[in-house]
Amino acid sequence: MLGNVQMRMAPLTTIWVLVLAMAVFQPSMILSGDAGINYGRNGDNLLSPKQVINFLTKDLNYRISLIRVYDANLDILEALSGTNLVVTIGVPNEAISYVASSQEAADKWVQDHIITYIRKGVRFRYICVGNEAIPGVVASDVLQAILNLQNSLRQRAGTQDIYVTTAVSANVLGVSFPPSQGQFAPNVADIMSNITLYLHRIGSPLLINVYPYFALVSEPGRISLDYALFQAPRPIKDGELEYYNLFDAMVDAFVAAMVRVVQSEDVKLVVSETGWPTAGREPYSSIENARIYNNKLREHAITRGTTPRKADINLEVYIFSMFNENFKQAGEQQNFGTFYPNLTQVYPLWY
Repeated sequence: MLGNVQMRMAPLTTIWVLVLAMAVFQPSMILSGDAGINYGRNGDNLLSPKQVINFLTKDLNYRISLIRVYDANLDILEALSGTNLVVTIGVPNEAISYVASSQEAADKWVQDHIITYIRKGVRFRYICVGNEAIPGVVASDVLQAILNLQNSLRQRAGTQDIYVTTAVSANVLGVSFPPSQGQFAPNVADIMSNITLYLHRIGSPLLINVYPYFALVSEPGRISLDYALFQAPRPIKDGELEYYNLFDAMVDAFVAAMVRVVQSEDVKLVVSETGWPTAGREPYSSIENARIYNNKLREHAITRGTTPRKADINLEVYIFSMFNENFKQAGEQQNFGTFYPNLTQVYPLWY
C-alpha cells in the first residue's frame, strides 16, 4: 500500500524497462558494485590527458566507466568532454581555503569547473573537497568548503545528481579493530563528526582511501598476506560477522565510526583509493601480489558488492592508480600503476 492507493505489481519486463530508462536519464547512477580508476599525473613521462582519455574511451578492451581525477585541470576536463566516463573531480588541498572563504568563491569554482563542462558533456558524479586533508593545516576549512559548494550546486539546474564530499585515509580512525569498534581519532573527532553528520543529511557518501597493503607492512606479525590479498582460508570473527579479507574489515571500521556519529546504519561510503604496489618493499610488493589484490578486489566489488556489515553498500571502488608517478615519494609510492606510460597493462586487470 502507498497511502490509500493500492499498487499492483508491474510485469517484470516493465520493471526492467523502467530501471534501464532511469540509468539512461541518470548517467551517474550506480546499479551495483563497480570499479573505476584514479588518474594521477604526478610524473614527467606520461601521455597528455587527451591521449589517456581517448585510450580509455576508444579501446573497447578496457571496460572502465568510472574515473577519479585529483584536480580541476582544464586539459583533463576538455578531454573528458562528451565521453561516457563518470567523473569524480577534486578540489585540490591548496584550493580548499579559497572555496571555503565565501559563497562567491565557491560559485565561481562551480561555474568555471562544473557548469561550463556539464554544458560540454562531462558527466560528474562527485566533487571531492581535498584528498586526505584531514588531519592537516586546512582540515578546519573542509566542511565550510563542502557547504559552499553544496549551496552552489543546489542553486543550479542540472547538478542534482552531483554529490559533494571529501576523501580521508585511515589516519582519521583512532580505533579500527575489531571493525565493530571503529571510531574517529580524538584529534579529528569533532571535524569528522560534523562532516559525517552533514554528509548524512544531504545524502552524500564519505570517500575513504583504504590500503590493506600499508596495514600489512606496518603489522606483519598480526596480519597475514593471504588475509590482505582476499585469500584467507578462514575468517576472522567480530561478533556474528565473519571477515575473510582485510579490505572489508577496514571499510566496516569506517562504517562503525560513522554509525556512532549519526546513530543510524544508513551511512554511505565510496572507496576512493585502494591498490597494491608492484615494487618497493619486499616481499609484500610485487607484480604478482598487485595482480592478485586488484583482480580479487574488482571481482569482490562487481560480483558481491557488499561488506559483512553493509549488505546495501553497492561497493564503488577506485583502484590506485592508472600509472606509476615518478614525482611521488621514492619506494612503493611510485609503483601503484596498472598501466605503463605506453598504455599497455602491467598485469591483466581491465578486461
